[in-house]
Formats: sequence, C-alpha cells, structure tokens
Amino acid sequence: MDSSDLYVFRAGTAPLLINVPHCGTALAPGLAGRLTPEALTLADTDWHVEKLYDFAAEYGVGLMHARYSRYVVDLNRPPDGTPLYPGADNTELCPSRAFSGNDLYLAGGIVAETEVAERRRLYWQPYHDRLAAELAAIKARHGYALLLDGHSIPSQVPRFFPGRLPDLNLGSNDGRSAAPGLAAAAEAVLSQAQPQFSHVHNGRFKGGYITRHYGRPEAGFHALQLEKAEICYMDEARPNPYDPARAAPLIAVLRRLVQAMRDWRP
Repeated sequence: MDSSDLYVFRAGTAPLLINVPHCGTALAPGLAGRLTPEALTLADTDWHVEKLYDFAAEYGVGLMHARYSRYVVDLNRPPDGTPLYPGADNTELCPSRAFSGNDLYLAGGIVAETEVAERRRLYWQPYHDRLAAELAAIKARHGYALLLDGHSIPSQVPRFFPGRLPDLNLGSNDGRSAAPGLAAAAEAVLSQAQPQFSHVHNGRFKGGYITRHYGRPEAGFHALQLEKAEICYMDEARPNPYDPARAAPLIAVLRRLVQAMRDWRP
C-alpha cells in the first residue's frame, strides 16, 4: 500500500497545519465481513469535519485528513494502547466496541495482538510519519509549528459523558501542549461565539494522543484539539447528512479560530 493512499494532504505556507484523523470511511480488506450491521454504518466517524475546514487554503494553512476509518486503527491513540484517560472508559487503538457500547465484531470478536501490530504498521505508522515530517518542515521554515487537530462527536454519548456536550471543546492537555498565549487566543475566539455556541477548555476532551504527542511548546511545537458537537453542523441521525445552512455559523467561527492561530507568534 502506498502511504499516500492513507490520507489526503494539501500543503500550506503558513505555520499552521490542520489535521483531521477520524473522518475516514475506508475499511481494510476483508474487515467488512467481520463487522456487525451497526458497525458497518461507521457511526463513530467524525462526519464531514474535513468539509468544515475546506477554507484552509484561503489562509495558506495546510490540511491533512485520514481516508481510513477509526475502526481500522485509531490514529489518535497511543501506539502502545495506553489509555488516554485513566479510570475512564477509553476506546482502543483498534476498537472492539462502538461508542454505543455495542460490539463492533460479529460474535463479540476482538482484534488479536498480532493483527493490532499489523494495522499499526500498515495504517498508523505511515500516517504519523507524514504528520511528523510536515510539522518538522513547518518548523524548519518558520522556527515553530502549530497544529490544530479537528474532531467531532455526537452531542450526547452516555458512554463518555453525561448530558449534552458543549458545542466547542478546546483541549490543550491541561496547558501542556501549547503556549498559554496561543490557547488564550483560541479560547477568546470561542468565547466571542457565545451565546450561539457554548464552549469549554480542557473539559471532558483535553486532547488525544496527537495533541499530547506533537504539542511540545518547549521544542517549538504547539498543538490544540477542537472537538465539535455534531449537532452544530449536521443531522445526527443516520445517514448523518451534512447541513450547509446549519454549518455556516460554525464555519465562520472556525475561520476566525484558524486566522487567530495562524497570526499568533511565539
């Protein structure tokens, strides 16, 4: 497999890269026949998030997004499977359960460790090699590199959080993945979007593996994660249609966020 088959990449000239690791819908060969009917709907996809950032090129910002489903391998989980949130319900590198809590595999099957290792080699590692290389290239050009990791999730997922999720969930790994000034600039944009969109900083979603791993401010790499409630831009019921009219106000906020991050200087 050519590694470029694993992602779509559009280069930019700015010090900011947007990454969307969970929008992919492709499945590994033979996987579909092992999945439950529910799993085949790919319900836990971060639907349409790459469309929300389609404007990135207008700001000179690069955009990278996955082609393969998180059911193949979760690009936002550590390669060794360490839980991101100790003590909480965590999804795995190769998930065995859907967000609903139901089994993904027929007859309750799981992914054997040998298969996990193979998927990590074929899908996870090449994606991260490309992501790391682009961030290094950005830093070489600008002296620093910025990463915005874009995600979405249904507004209500009892498995992970009670009640309704805030609309915009900014994560900086409790302040460790980005300079305070960058996180403050991003949060200011989200604050200005109230009351239309609620927001929280380092709430239930503090940033996954990508934010935590690549966000090293002391080395000139700054990363933020933005988790969006899907109800802000789409119909959360199957077949999860994108709603351009509903998405327009959110995209306006994302434009301001991207511009603020692009224009920030360490």
